[in-house]
Amino acid sequence: MTRILITNDDGIFSEGIKLLAASLSTLAEVVVVAPDREQSATGHALTLSRPLRMQKVEERWYAVDGTPTDCVNLGVLALLKDKPPDLVCSGINFGLNLGDDVTYSGTVSATFEGTLLGIPSVAFSQEVGEGFSFHAAADFARRLVEVLLGEELPRDLLLNVNVPAGPIQGVSFTKLGRRVYKQSVIEKLDPRGRKYYWIAGTPQWQRAAGTDFEAVSQGRVSVTPLHLDLTYYPGLESLSPLREKLSSLTFPASPPAPTSPPA
Repeated sequence: MTRILITNDDGIFSEGIKLLAASLSTLAEVVVVAPDREQSATGHALTLSRPLRMQKVEERWYAVDGTPTDCVNLGVLALLKDKPPDLVCSGINFGLNLGDDVTYSGTVSATFEGTLLGIPSVAFSQEVGEGFSFHAAADFARRLVEVLLGEELPRDLLLNVNVPAGPIQGVSFTKLGRRVYKQSVIEKLDPRGRKYYWIAGTPQWQRAAGTDFEAVSQGRVSVTPLHLDLTYYPGLESLSPLREKLSSLTFPASPPAPTSPPA
């Protein structure tokens, strides 16, 4: 029987993950391994400095005191090691994960880890706004996964799905948009006179055709294929002067010439 591993970054008790699991359980055996608390914006963090604990909450539901990336590792390499999942799904996230935000998102990073482990993976996020409901994303997730399971899935399949609030007007295959933050750090004092800081910023989207932001703003589901190879291939050619300078360096490096002390 097909097996799907589900995780998220909003925590195991979030409504989004409950509806996603219920929806996909009509298609496959679902196993949930998710953080025991909110882990939003943890990115692709992996816990290496302490042991992790996994607690069974109910049948095929497990809570982990770690990040979404930890959850995927424990699910694939420990809990389901005898029969790894056929698909990893993450979400449904409370809020969108568009453009550059995928690098911060724990929801999307969980699918990064699934792909690194050789398992096709899909992240689902739901826009918060007028007409908000996780049900729309859960229904689309079932329909998308049903299509995917009918195909021969490549092991490096990685999809980022964002569902708009309100009536869905269609589906678009998209590229990542660009969100620019006017970042600031706010410094304040706590009641004991000690400094603390808030990282804040006002996001501004760069409007461009074919992006995930454009699709969602038009009421369409955005499906963005991602890839973990971050190599900037044009730079291999455009940065050739730098490459030549680095190639001319000799090793071991010669010590700097001594300088005379000031008189």
